[in-house]
Amino acid sequence: MALFGGKFKKGLSKTRNSFFKRIFSILRGGKLSKEDIEEIEELLISADISIETTEKLLSRILETKSDPLSELEKALVELLSGDTSLNFPAIPPMVVSVVGVNGTGKTTTIGKLAHYINKEYKKSIVLAAADTFRAAAIDQLKIWAQRTGADFIAHQMGSDPGAVAYDAVNHAKATGKDVVIIDTAGRLHTKFNLMNELNKIHRVVKKIVPDAPHEVLLVVDATTGQNGLVQAQKFKEAVELTGLVITKLDGTAKGGIAVTIKEKLGIPIKFVGLGESLEDFEVFSAESFVKSLFEEA
Repeated sequence: MALFGGKFKKGLSKTRNSFFKRIFSILRGGKLSKEDIEEIEELLISADISIETTEKLLSRILETKSDPLSELEKALVELLSGDTSLNFPAIPPMVVSVVGVNGTGKTTTIGKLAHYINKEYKKSIVLAAADTFRAAAIDQLKIWAQRTGADFIAHQMGSDPGAVAYDAVNHAKATGKDVVIIDTAGRLHTKFNLMNELNKIHRVVKKIVPDAPHEVLLVVDATTGQNGLVQAQKFKEAVELTGLVITKLDGTAKGGIAVTIKEKLGIPIKFVGLGESLEDFEVFSAESFVKSLFEEA
């Protein structure tokens, strides 16, 4: 899959045109005045980059003896860089738990992830419908399984999510499938019992594959801004996250939230979602993300 082509550049156009185009113009204008620095600060914060991170970026700009624009780009790349690889075990199946609140695009992300793993790594996939609280979630995941050619494991609505995950991993082992992707309920991060249920799912799959889950990916909707950061912090407290998937970056002018979440949590952004189709899914690249913010449309 090509990394960050024209589609991604287009996806960041709202953020670029609303905030970073002006920052580019200021930093290319020569010596910076106090007013210039204040405007850059306001633009970065308005793009949903936290105050603390904004201060770090401004310090880099002010301290550099070279090109302030290049220094800002370098600083952003450093903040956003992380390991985007997937942790495939030596002996399959690999178990991926996908978590996040309702409305973030979690189930759609699972479909895209299944397509990506199958296409890029030639792995066979099992999708587990462990969000048993909503019939629509089960039905939606079944459609994604059909579209991606994945096996599909589900129980009746209202059944034990742990049992679904257990059956899916057992099925993968019995049939020689490579990867199990578990769709968990879109639990509210304030609901303690639902977070406990998520941990239960992980304990259950460990009974079959002791080092599972190999990946726990949190899906965050970029359009929710700082609320997305709060959600991410709560999930990090509850489970051991291995990576982030930032969705709907094409739908917000405040794409800077990706910088804030990565900076605050220290968890790598592994993928980004840019639309509804199977191909609207990219491996994250800090360099290409930053380049897309500042490049001319």
